[in-house]
Amino acid sequence: MIWRFIAGLLRPTPRGNLRRLRARGESLADLTIRDATATDVPALARLHVVTWNATYGVFGLKGPSADVREQQWRAKFAKDDPDWFCLVVERADGALVGFAQANRSDNPAYEGELAKIHLLRDYQRLGLGRRLVGRVARRFVARGITSMWLYGDARNPSSRAWVALGAEKCDADPGSGNYGWQDIAALARLPE
Repeated sequence: MIWRFIAGLLRPTPRGNLRRLRARGESLADLTIRDATATDVPALARLHVVTWNATYGVFGLKGPSADVREQQWRAKFAKDDPDWFCLVVERADGALVGFAQANRSDNPAYEGELAKIHLLRDYQRLGLGRRLVGRVARRFVARGITSMWLYGDARNPSSRAWVALGAEKCDADPGSGNYGWQDIAALARLPE
């Protein structure tokens, strides 16, 4: 897939992001993962817009505005759904740099769904996505959910990360980035 190759070339390097992290006076130890709350919605909506556009804007796509994303996130938090949760990656100053949202799946082949996972470009390729996936898997396992899938776009260069974490392509459609894990026990053992 040529577009994924091109997008991959535009991705930051782990070394470069680590250098930028240190230049800002931050360390990976300063970044925490916690449950998102309704008070995070405005920041989460802005982060969603920035991260989505950074990933897919390369292909000329533009996602919803921050106002639309804020309405979407408010609706999610307003529902009383025990099988829905959102985790955020937070800097020491309280700014959000990433998130993962997950829920029970409506895909009959998988019990859980990693619906969204995004990180700001300067925080990618530092192991934070892996930590988020591990945290999602642990939450699912604690709820008796043993399999998980994610819906994606084949143009997203992160699909290689899913394969590295043991995922398998869920369908034969080369345009989709759908990957799944029939058993998430190994993911649940990923380091914090």
